[in-house]
Amino acid sequence: MKQSRGFLVACTAEGIERGMLMGGEGRQVSIISERYKVVALTACVMCLCNADRVVMSVAAVPLAAKYGWSSSFLGIVQSSFLWGYIFSSVIGGALVDKYGGKRVMAWGVGLWSLATLLTPWAANHSTASLLAIRAFFGLAEGVALPSMSTLLSRWFPSHERASAVGLSMAGFHLGNVIGLLLTPIMLSTIGISGPFILFSSLGLLWLSSWANGVTSDPRDSPFISKSELRLIQAGKTDSLSNKGQLPPIRLLLSKLPTWAIIFANVTNNWGYFVLLSWMPVYFKTVFNVNLKQAAWFSAIPWGTMAVSGYIAGIVSDYLIKAGYRLTLVRKIMQSIGFIGPGVSLLCLNYAKTPMAAAVLMTAALSLSSFSQAGFLLNMQDIAPQYAGFLHGIANSAGTLAAIISTIGTGYFVEWLGSFQAFLTVTAGLYFITAIFWNLFSTGERVF
Repeated sequence: MKQSRGFLVACTAEGIERGMLMGGEGRQVSIISERYKVVALTACVMCLCNADRVVMSVAAVPLAAKYGWSSSFLGIVQSSFLWGYIFSSVIGGALVDKYGGKRVMAWGVGLWSLATLLTPWAANHSTASLLAIRAFFGLAEGVALPSMSTLLSRWFPSHERASAVGLSMAGFHLGNVIGLLLTPIMLSTIGISGPFILFSSLGLLWLSSWANGVTSDPRDSPFISKSELRLIQAGKTDSLSNKGQLPPIRLLLSKLPTWAIIFANVTNNWGYFVLLSWMPVYFKTVFNVNLKQAAWFSAIPWGTMAVSGYIAGIVSDYLIKAGYRLTLVRKIMQSIGFIGPGVSLLCLNYAKTPMAAAVLMTAALSLSSFSQAGFLLNMQDIAPQYAGFLHGIANSAGTLAAIISTIGTGYFVEWLGSFQAFLTVTAGLYFITAIFWNLFSTGERVF
């Protein structure tokens, strides 16, 4: 409560100051701090980002039945989004470092909303068209996470950064819930085009608020108060300008903390996309539940992941404020985020009911969200001026792993008739990466 009262007092003071400074101009100024508006809009767009992905994960089930796709080919369709995503991450990260998160995010949302709108047409036209439009969709979405990470690092002081990222990623995970629950309803009532039209329209609506309400840097905002700007700047421990220089790729890749981040992103994406793409199919295949029931069982873990990720951010910021070393905090969060899911996935092999499987998947995803306060924030720790580009490198490596795991799951299921082998491989990868992280990661600035 003490911290909440502090925020309320700060926000009220900022609102009074703005009223004094701008009252003569006749502006209506909210007492809500600008950085909270930025994180709210960011959380909304991250929600749309994931909801647009999930629509296809659910729609793939009736499409596979309609066109007679095998499990292995279904894996190829599910992974097509990642074909474009892998290429845009590095380029998008470099663009974010140079032009800022606002502009790059806006272009990304506009393009992926267009791709979402065109997906039903592509599915009806041909399989090749569907794969192409999903790859384009992934190409546009590849800029979302680097944009979010860099934008929030500029708008929030260091001791609030984990909570801001946790809130934005909560929106990201809630996008799974919204997509999983709404898509089956709209498919059964409106048809295949319904959910795609809805989410693409929401993306374009969000753009209208983003264009006029956000700047890439708080110093450029016409709405921010002087007191809030001072608070943000006082909480910065790093320089975030690369002055247009090209990122030192060889130098970045020469340091073990960089590889700790890359391997963590690989493992995170490997497990995340297997569950994201295959969860509805898993419940339908293993427990023979219908599509709507599978959507509910699949949605519950993502909802709890949103809450646990925000809690992880609050805990991380609390530990930093309490004086714990940043390196220790990052290692604690990342260890929980990988060892927890590894144990949960091993136990999932022995689940006998859909309820037991949902509980274990909920545990796996909820605990994995702690890694948001680990490797996802660590990019800003070790290389603040090149964080977008580093995020792009790590995300591209993670996307390659996601392609392999998404397609590989289909082949494992088709050849072995079960998900068990792939769950065991994924759990082992979590354990190995947790060890590597604790040996070589750091919270100190390296570049």
